[in-house]
Amino acid sequence: MGVAMSQSSVSYLWREPDAAKNFKTGVSLHSHTNQSKETLDFISELSKDWGILQPVMRWCEARSHRLSGIQPDYARSYWTPPLTPSLAFDLERRQIEEKLQLPGLVSITDHDDINAPLLLRSLPSARHIPVSVEWTVPFGTTAFHLGIHNLPSATGVAWMERMREFTAIPVETRAPELLRDMLAELDELPSVLVIFNHPIWDLYRVGKDRHEVFVNEFLARHGQHVHALELNGLRNWKENREAATLASKWNQLVISGGDRHGVEPNANVNLTRAESFTEFVHEVRRERQSHVLFMPQYAEPWKHRILQSTLDAIRDYPHFPEGSRRWDQRVYHPDRKGDMQPLSELWNRGRSPRFVRGVLAAVRMMGAAPLSRGLRLAWNESGEMRTTLSRQEA
Repeated sequence: MGVAMSQSSVSYLWREPDAAKNFKTGVSLHSHTNQSKETLDFISELSKDWGILQPVMRWCEARSHRLSGIQPDYARSYWTPPLTPSLAFDLERRQIEEKLQLPGLVSITDHDDINAPLLLRSLPSARHIPVSVEWTVPFGTTAFHLGIHNLPSATGVAWMERMREFTAIPVETRAPELLRDMLAELDELPSVLVIFNHPIWDLYRVGKDRHEVFVNEFLARHGQHVHALELNGLRNWKENREAATLASKWNQLVISGGDRHGVEPNANVNLTRAESFTEFVHEVRRERQSHVLFMPQYAEPWKHRILQSTLDAIRDYPHFPEGSRRWDQRVYHPDRKGDMQPLSELWNRGRSPRFVRGVLAAVRMMGAAPLSRGLRLAWNESGEMRTTLSRQEA
């Protein structure tokens, strides 16, 4: 089945409708809920990259300060994805059950937070969900994201505190052996799975060449405690092809990771003959088996999918629980005292300024037909997809 990559295989459901036939379970790895704090630093970075945006950004910032008395602080501000833990869990499990006709296992990994799986364990349908997290690991002048799946129930909270403490240590005072020791301890726990998420993505913008050096240095130092490299459902064909090449270079498995932030379910999953998450970890770590299946949505143009994910973040959801219905209830910024508040609490008279509504309306228009169809055609990546598939089959 699929294309062999060491002990890994990769399949595409739109090419192989029966790809899941000989497996017992589907596994959704790496997705986010409204417990995940997503940085807004990219806004200021965007204006640096696109010079034409700088005067617009400065005008918006000055106007915001004049109207509210609050100076925009992108570094401290953050947004949260729209789905609650229960909605996210149901979305991921339902995709596996309905599209693959398999029982589904779901591992949610919010950024540096395990609240979602802890909350979900109170529900009968999710009582066995693994305690998992996407850990931000500073390394050199950048940082990497590690998916730490299936932490022990008894020590999960303590582990999360240790991870947060490590992330907060200034680079210049951090003992180099501390990360090695922590990863070695995690590796000694047989039910824990450590995944290097989106390894090719230069998320912290240090430059492609420097990022590549850091990635290889990280794998040279710590690769023996990493169990797989992620093929990411929100990254493009080219980047995932490079991730597979990197995995082969370091004799690593590749594994799925959807990285869902919006309301589209993960664009890839793992297929397994295991029936529990702990058995799945054993299959990956001890048997060195990983079977990645890309779902049909991954074949959609990448830029179109990123746009749709962005639109998911700024939509209003009237049927969602109170506090997560409006986009400005899911974006947080320091108030005049420096305390974090949702934007909805900071607006004058509780309503966003007219210029903000105008910008959002323009962005939302890109997701409406017929403009959305036109952009989708313009962004069609079928040529890149064919190149990827043909290279794998060669």
